[in-house]
Amino acid sequence: MSADTSIAGVAAALPIPNLDTDQIMPKQFLRGIDKAGLDRGVLYDLRFDANGAPRSDFVLNQPEYAGCRILVAEQNFGCGSSREHAVWGLVQLGIRAVIAPSFGEIFYSNAMNNGLLLIVVAQLDVDRFMNDVRNPATNRIDIDVARLQVRSRTHLAKFAMSARHRQMFLDGLDLVGASLASVEAIAAFERKHWEEQPWLQSVGAMVRARVC
Repeated sequence: MSADTSIAGVAAALPIPNLDTDQIMPKQFLRGIDKAGLDRGVLYDLRFDANGAPRSDFVLNQPEYAGCRILVAEQNFGCGSSREHAVWGLVQLGIRAVIAPSFGEIFYSNAMNNGLLLIVVAQLDVDRFMNDVRNPATNRIDIDVARLQVRSRTHLAKFAMSARHRQMFLDGLDLVGASLASVEAIAAFERKHWEEQPWLQSVGAMVRARVC
């Protein structure tokens, strides 16, 4: 991940409530053992017809929304199964942030821990943002993470996020990177733990000796 204080760019409206992870990343794209090619599967049944041809009426297939970086969605976005592939695919597709009134709980954690910024604002704010981005002439949104605010052509909204997630984004860290940033503190805790409770180090060996 790259460290940024803001995300700005083309935004697209997805006015579909309860858009679940099965729709975001259909099961046929979960066969691989790595993350390669997941961008192809994102919103597949909305983006492509039964013959695999792009649907011209779907917003992300329209030239005015090429290079879309931000989605404006409806409530409960990312509900359903816990598949992390949905997050990986959105990031591969170039989506950096999703704005919605609410998100599926597991999807929210997966996204924020993998560098996909999720922003919760009131339904009224979402409606105003959607109204702007539906017009190709005003389809840009700016998200300022340092100031915790989102701005479209005609609307400004504040949002909240945990201090941990905000710092991870500002530092350009996913969950693994954030953990590694604290490796010295983790090692110090481990040393202190064994110094204060040295008898615990041999518990496993003693149990094995008794069993065997």
